[in-house]
Amino acid sequence: MAVAPNRRRRPGAASGPLEEPTEAELHDCPFCAGREERTPPETFRVGGELAWTVRVVPNLYPAFDRQEVVVHAPRHVRSFAELSDEEIAAVATAWEARFGAAREEGFPYVHALINEGRAAGSSLPHSHSQLVWLREPPPAVAVERPGALAELLAEPELQIAERGGLRAVVHRAGRLPYETLIGGDPFHLGAALLLLRDAVTRLRAVEGAVPWNAWLHERHLELVPRLSVLAGIELGAGIYVNTVAPEDAAAALRG
Repeated sequence: MAVAPNRRRRPGAASGPLEEPTEAELHDCPFCAGREERTPPETFRVGGELAWTVRVVPNLYPAFDRQEVVVHAPRHVRSFAELSDEEIAAVATAWEARFGAAREEGFPYVHALINEGRAAGSSLPHSHSQLVWLREPPPAVAVERPGALAELLAEPELQIAERGGLRAVVHRAGRLPYETLIGGDPFHLGAALLLLRDAVTRLRAVEGAVPWNAWLHERHLELVPRLSVLAGIELGAGIYVNTVAPEDAAAALRG
């Protein structure tokens, strides 16, 4: 990873903010309460028969054999940062329930992810996550070293928030500005998702409503804001040029 603040001022460097809501979006959103018939039949829900907090449905356009969508709220909420504590707890409940269902059906690993904004790969603005059922851990997980994660989480100058014994820290070698790791021991998914909301809220305060990706890797969450466009250096050489030094990013998010 290279740090080059001047690169941020070059034409076409930024990926752009999240799109503004439209009337058609509010009228046509298939994830809002009362439009359940617009999605495939649900595989899981948190809530009662007449009302729900979180729904899980098959992905209409899957990239893998088993891929599900987790709708985070019945109301039209556009960002994970806007979810309440209770809604996030329900998301954690749904994820964990589907992890168990996947294991029972012979899929020992589920890649849980959130894409927010079109530049991050999201096709619908209503806050949601995806669960990809896999027969084995993906390559990015297989090469990780637990010791390296513990070292990163222990760097006090990079810490931005703490909750329930878990920490959110800016990655020392982040690929993009403000890349953040969330973890700790013991790892608790509910607390980690609350920290993710905290991190996204802080990011919005510093940079505005920007697109981002997040995913769960075994015992930690990763958050990657999509503030820069990846080009030939990053994609071709595997050298990521970060326009914000990690210590500066952490200081901004703490503030």
